[in-house]
Amino acid sequence: MSSADEILDIVDENDQVVGQSPRGAAYARGLRHRCAFIQVRDAAGRLFVHRRTPTKLVFPSLYDMWVGGVVGAGETYDEAALREAEEELGVSGLPSPEFLFKFLYDDGAGQSWWSAVYEVRCDLPVNPQAEEVAWHDFLPEQEVERRLSQWEWVPDGLDAYERLRAFRAAG
Repeated sequence: MSSADEILDIVDENDQVVGQSPRGAAYARGLRHRCAFIQVRDAAGRLFVHRRTPTKLVFPSLYDMWVGGVVGAGETYDEAALREAEEELGVSGLPSPEFLFKFLYDDGAGQSWWSAVYEVRCDLPVNPQAEEVAWHDFLPEQEVERRLSQWEWVPDGLDAYERLRAFRAAG
């Protein structure tokens, strides 16, 4: 099954399930669904950063400081966070990502999804999926900050990153 055929729960403005749809149709029709964003740090505290492959359905070839993706139909955010992190990093035995907060991403142009934000430490050697990740590295957060204005980042990831900074500043 291709990723476009994956079945997603469609949710309302309160994150309540109102239906289901194949992923490709949900994207094409701008149906609100669920996503998990996981910030990954290594033992030295560096952030996992990657460039998405050109074949991705959404935001191809852009940089991202998160791993994650859509929450499948009937799946919880927590389940999706662990599954997506292990899949994208190419590891197994990752600790459960820690939930931080949730927000509604809306680009104002018809793309909207509920987004659960997590963090996890990965001390395992990573082997990212070639079909998902074109390039990757663990970068010091100062380097990520420096690259924010230099690289083209996924817009929902940038939004999540800004919200995470505000979350930590308020904490």
